[in-house]
Amino acid sequence: MPQHRQTTTPPPKEAKLFRNNRSQAVRIPVEFELPGDKVLISREGDRLVIEPLRKPGLAALLAQWAKEAPLGPEDSFPEINDAPVEAEDIF
Repeated sequence: MPQHRQTTTPPPKEAKLFRNNRSQAVRIPVEFELPGDKVLISREGDRLVIEPLRKPGLAALLAQWAKEAPLGPEDSFPEINDAPVEAEDIF
């Protein structure tokens, strides 16, 4: 019988703080590793909350483009006369 792996949150673990130029940084243990290369950080009382910054999807990208350069009537595609092809007798 196959065993199902139970996903659990790792218990708290002490981490090292250090200086990186003028910023304070923390070494994140491998079991807490986050995807990507950017995070959002916020404060909740004495706690810091660090969460991965997900890449925006296609809908967000299109919405951003629409805000930057909205299309007006002058930006619409030109009319194209694309008449159907006439039938040929090939036999």
